[in-house]
Amino acid sequence: MHLMTRIYDRLVEFMGLVAALMLVWLMVSIVISVVMRNIGIQPFAWLFTSAEYALLYMTMLGAPWLVRKKGHVHIELVTAKLPPMGKVVVSRLVAFLCVLVCLVLAWKGFDLFQTNIARGDYDVRAYFFPRWMLTISFPIAFGVMAIEFARFVFGKELMHSGEAGIHE
Repeated sequence: MHLMTRIYDRLVEFMGLVAALMLVWLMVSIVISVVMRNIGIQPFAWLFTSAEYALLYMTMLGAPWLVRKKGHVHIELVTAKLPPMGKVVVSRLVAFLCVLVCLVLAWKGFDLFQTNIARGDYDVRAYFFPRWMLTISFPIAFGVMAIEFARFVFGKELMHSGEAGIHE
């Protein structure tokens, strides 16, 4: 079990790293496009398409890592005013609801992925790209996010600190 946990942890870190690299690619592709346009050259069509795909992959692959780091936006005003046991109950309840939402989205994403494969759908822009290669990110990302939120439901650590304001 310990080995599986380490492998899973490395998977979440790898997904976060790929998301970070996608962010770098977005910056590079935008700079290249702007420079090309300013010197009078039409930017490559694949630059736009790859930037659009990077936005999707960056969001989907980075979200589970962000859950782990408690980086998603949430308001601590309510939990800051609760007694310690109330904070525990509310935080675990919110995390449980997040698990449910993520599981539904993973299931619907998997259904979309299967539909794309069955239909042989392609995303046609600068080049033909099998649509399933885009939609596979939904069940993977939301499934991993469900696991990450479940760690806050069943683990020792709470998702909410109960401290209002910015604490960095």
